[in-house]
Amino acid sequence: MKFGLAAVFLAFFTGMASPTTRSTDAFHPGEVWLDDQGVPINCHGGGFVFRDGVYYWFGEHKTARRGGGHIGVACYSSTDLYHWKNRGVVLSTGAVDGDLVDGCVIERPKVIYNAKTKKFVMWFHLELKGQRYAAARAAVAVSDTVTGPYRYLGSFRPNAGVWPINFPEKLRTPLQPGEPTNDDPDQLVRRDFAGGQMSRDMTLFVDDDGVAYQIYASEENATTQISRLSDDYLKPAGEYARALVGKANEAASMFKHNGRYYLMTSGTTGWAPNAARLAVADHIFGPWKSIGNPCVGPKDQTDLTFRSQAAFILPVAGKTDALIYVGDRWKPRDLPNSGYIWLPISFHGDRVEIAWKDSWNLSVFDASVSTH
Repeated sequence: MKFGLAAVFLAFFTGMASPTTRSTDAFHPGEVWLDDQGVPINCHGGGFVFRDGVYYWFGEHKTARRGGGHIGVACYSSTDLYHWKNRGVVLSTGAVDGDLVDGCVIERPKVIYNAKTKKFVMWFHLELKGQRYAAARAAVAVSDTVTGPYRYLGSFRPNAGVWPINFPEKLRTPLQPGEPTNDDPDQLVRRDFAGGQMSRDMTLFVDDDGVAYQIYASEENATTQISRLSDDYLKPAGEYARALVGKANEAASMFKHNGRYYLMTSGTTGWAPNAARLAVADHIFGPWKSIGNPCVGPKDQTDLTFRSQAAFILPVAGKTDALIYVGDRWKPRDLPNSGYIWLPISFHGDRVEIAWKDSWNLSVFDASVSTH
């Protein structure tokens, strides 16, 4: 997510009234969601891990400071997805020196479990203090336990000195000093070859074979890159591909259904909502085919993804074809109280659909029929 919006978008978001909070075994998209302490959940741009019957939700813990502030990465836990216990900040900013100093920007943290090393590995998009969105770095932390604390390992631009596997052979020459990029994505790959590719909005995906991937906005947000991780999940493995080249996507989320890979993204409109974009591929490295907006319903709502932006696609444990769209409803002037939009995903043959529901619970997956 990028800084900067027209005033019209600010007015649009901040003018929304907060509906009455309810505490039931159901989801109420857009309503205030309280944790076990009666405090609104503060866990934005997040992701989830399911371990030993418990879901763990990791996300950005924002403050009321301008730009949202960043205390670090928050963690909540739940056994039913409706009620969440605050487990505190598991990775903090505010170091005396280094990357994680007060004023840095942490976005879209994701945690995955490595069965080989028995470690929990966190990746996130990091912007260094004072550089706004120029650093475009990936950062990694690790913990022996899911609730941390996480030990910060460092940040970098991924895949330095490596060409994408689907990059044209004839272009595989680093850009020369002074040679212009002209905002051409191919030129940007060449420009960043030696120092590593830009890494902004990102997610992680673990495939059925245990191989993990980082999916991130790169090339000045023009292109999505998909990078295989090392066996310990701590660094790039040196194999990556470009997807949706030049299509200007961010906020990537990935899921798999019937052996095919699905990539959900949004356009690059800052904090303002836009229409969700879905692409599909038979192989994680592509080729990827765009299949449009999965949201169904009134156009004024679906064109804005129900006034939200995707953060994660959450599989429901123990259920087949049960996936939840997890989105953030950003409030640019009050980022800590940005809301959450959780909606069930349904499958109808080759169609993927997300429809609005004022209130719903997990029984929708018991009643739904997935046509293959």
